[in-house]
This record gives sequence, C-alpha cells and structure tokens, in this order.
Amino acid sequence: MSETVLIIGSGPAGLTAAVYAARADLSPLMIEGMAAGGQLMLTTDVENYPGFPDGIMGPDLMGQFRKQAERFGTRIVSSDVTKVDFSARPFKVWVDQDLHEADSIIISTGASARWLDVPGEEKLRGYGVSACATCDGFFFRDKEIMVVGGGDSAMEEALFLTKFASKVTIVHRRDEFRASKIMARRAIEHPKVEVMWDSVITEIKGDTAVTGVMVENTKTGDVTEHATDGVFMAIGHDPNTSIFQGVLDLDDEGYIVADGTATSIDGVFAAGDVVDKVYRQAITAAGMGCQAALDTERWLAAHEEG
Repeated sequence: MSETVLIIGSGPAGLTAAVYAARADLSPLMIEGMAAGGQLMLTTDVENYPGFPDGIMGPDLMGQFRKQAERFGTRIVSSDVTKVDFSARPFKVWVDQDLHEADSIIISTGASARWLDVPGEEKLRGYGVSACATCDGFFFRDKEIMVVGGGDSAMEEALFLTKFASKVTIVHRRDEFRASKIMARRAIEHPKVEVMWDSVITEIKGDTAVTGVMVENTKTGDVTEHATDGVFMAIGHDPNTSIFQGVLDLDDEGYIVADGTATSIDGVFAAGDVVDKVYRQAITAAGMGCQAALDTERWLAAHEEG
C-alpha cells in the first residue's frame, strides 16, 4: 500500500508538518529517526518558544509536538531511513529491508552542530555547553563565556553574547580569523571581547555545569586552564542529507536546494534546518513544516485533478 504523505525526520519541522498533514486527513507516516526530536532534545530550558511564558525543557516541548501529531493520526516509525529512490512515483523509502512507498515526501532531517569531541563536552551539553547563542545567551547574563570558531558565524555569536555576558573570549586555532574583515574588526574592537589566538580547547571541566576549560597552544603545545561559565561552539553545522546525495539538488554545503519548500523533484518537499542555514530556530522550523504540509496538500490535490 502506498502512503499519501511520508515524512522523514521528527524535529519541529517534521512534527508540525505531521500535525497539519494529519488534520488534512492525509494519514501521514513519519519515520522519525533514532535521533528523534532533533536538536531541541539536547537543549535544557527553552524560553523563546511562544506559548510557554515560564519556559519549557527542550525534550518536553518535542514530546508535546509528538503527542499532538499522534493525536491526529500520525503513525510513527522510530528508525532511520537507510535508502531512498525518488526517480518515479510512488517514491520509495527504505528502513533497512522494509520498503515504504508514498505519493509525496516531506524531508525534515535537520542539521547537526559540529562539536569538538573533547572530554566533558557531551556531558555538559545544555549545562553550559551550547551551539546556539540566540537560544541560550540569555542564561549567561553577567557571566564569562567562550566562543569557539573563527568564521562570520563565530563573530556573530560572540557579538550577540556581549549583550548578556560580562566577557566573551573567542578561542581560535589560528593566528587570524577567516571571517570577513568587517565582522572580524567588530569583534576584535568590542570592549567585552578578547581573543585567544593559536588555541584549541582540549577539555571542558565541570560536574553539573561548566566551570572551566583546558586550552592548548597550537604553536607551543603548552596547556593551560581557564575559568569560564560557558562554551559556545560556532564551528558550523552539517545538514543531515547524506542519503539524498545524488538524489536531490544540494548546495555546496550539502543543504537541500528548495524554492520555498519545493525541492528539485516534483512532489518532494523539505523544511527546517535541512534547508535553512540562516535562522535555525525551532519556531522558524515549525513554520516551514506548516508550509511544507500545506504545499504538499495542494500539490496532491492538483495532481489528482490532473
């Protein structure tokens, strides 16, 4: 039996698409992936999602998204998609040996922040280690924090964090930034910003919250300890698109190329961080998920009429 709508991925974009598709009686099937819920599953307090004036834990928010999608009849498979074939309809999606066919597809596999993979990092994610300044900067009012990176996004994160932190130290492995000159100058000249050149963090210290880092000088090899209340990673994101390589049009960074939510294949739509490399917020992903579901519904209706 061919599904009407199959959704790949289960962050705010995918689950919102599921709610809209289910309420439109499209009986969506969602293959949520083993990393169900997306990046919000790594977030503690979410204070900028409308409707939660006292804030909500990231996993709790995604749990409510999921419950709402299921309430309207979304069926959920808790596995990873291993292969796709979009060359003809019905589109084919495999989960290991299990084949699912669908008249339309919504992709919401998201993007993953790059991490340092150093001791202490994984344990303290959400407890002082973050990859989103706009999500978590508010929690560091009058505290000292570090930003890892040297590109424009690192400069933007550092400058944004100066609104809250008493001091922001940019840790960069080289002796000059790869950021644009204007962004680099703004960061370097800001009175709250310091730069630690030729340096890499080798360990993040703390039991229940970040208390400091070990830093190695890339030229001398010297290792020193520095106190800090938080570490923000700004070394990029990787879109989760490996299974779509050679299937859909991707840009140079691997993000799905889309016109709105429409991909290069008619009947295949995409939403959230797998497309969006600018905003990367739960609410913008949810908005795109809504758009993808509405676009899919209209596409299906037009196709049936045709």
